[in-house]
Amino acid sequence: MKLITYLHFDGQCEEALNFYKDCLGGTVLQFSRMGESPMPVPETYKNKIMHASLKFGDNKIYMSDTLVGYETITGNNIRLSLELTQAKKMNHLFARLSEGGKIIMPLQDTFWHARFGQFIDKFGIQWMMNCELKP
Repeated sequence: MKLITYLHFDGQCEEALNFYKDCLGGTVLQFSRMGESPMPVPETYKNKIMHASLKFGDNKIYMSDTLVGYETITGNNIRLSLELTQAKKMNHLFARLSEGGKIIMPLQDTFWHARFGQFIDKFGIQWMMNCELKP
C-alpha cells in the first residue's frame, strides 16, 4: 500500500506538473486532457488536464485541473513532506521549489537533529523538507 498525494489546480495543472518535474527530476507517467475524455466538457475546458501522474524516485504525485462547477480553494489542508538524506540536495530543492513562493520556516538545524524548512510554493502548495543530521 502506498499513499499518493493528489493535487487539484484551477487551470494551472500543466504549469505545475512541468515545474515539479523539472525541480524533482521526475518523469510524467500519465497525462490526459479533459477534451480527450468521453465526458462532455465546455470548449474552454478541453485543454485542461484531466489527470497527470508524476514519478520521482520511489514517489508519485497525481494532479488535475478542477472540473466544471468545482472551486479550488488554496488552503492549509495539505502539505507535502520530502525526506532527504543529502543536505546539499535539500538546499538546492528548497531554493528551487520555493522560488516565487513564500518561505514559512527557512532551512535550519533543529532540536530533533534534522535540517528542516517549510514553504508555500508559487501554486499555493505547502511543503516541508527534513534531512536527518548525523550525530
